[in-house]
Amino acid sequence: MQVPAACVPGDMPFRDVARTLAREQVSAVPVVDADDHVIGVVSESDLPAKAAVTAEPRRHGRVGRLWRHRLYEKSQGDTAAILMTFPPVTVHPAERVADAAWTAAHARLKRLPVTDYRRRLAGVVARRDLLRALIRDDAEIRAEVESLVGRHLLDPRAVQVGVENGVVTMRGRLDKVLVPELLASVRDIDDVVGVVDDTEAV
Repeated sequence: MQVPAACVPGDMPFRDVARTLAREQVSAVPVVDADDHVIGVVSESDLPAKAAVTAEPRRHGRVGRLWRHRLYEKSQGDTAAILMTFPPVTVHPAERVADAAWTAAHARLKRLPVTDYRRRLAGVVARRDLLRALIRDDAEIRAEVESLVGRHLLDPRAVQVGVENGVVTMRGRLDKVLVPELLASVRDIDDVVGVVDDTEAV
């Protein structure tokens, strides 16, 4: 995730929200309250109605009436809290990359606020960063698994690691007490599709 994350307070005026999006070169920002809780998200798509009404407050004829009816609520917004979309779609810092990617895809969002267990803003993760993480090749996954093995075992050479299409195969002789914890840790690595346990417990 990106830390620190750009955000705006709920009482920020419309024009300042637009300037923030332009300055940060992002399509959306979280809206936070005084305690840094994420209360919504304001995006580029939330702003055009207000901008259009500000530039041209009146439109005539049937099309104009329909236009005003559909956009009335958004066009009346003067602050981030009124313009924002809520409730916000967020993810937790410990959430798996694959799960966060599903959340982003389902909600059709380019950016997701990352919040702690109190719903306070911890950062923002972009859809492109999730995609980049999900297309790691097998060599990168293998390096991460081997690093994990090195933290669990006194002799990392006791285990041989192979990775093919995201499936990790582990071979070697291991203390049977360590096997369940080690395999669970490997399964928790982002982009690991499955784990084949070919280890021999001793």
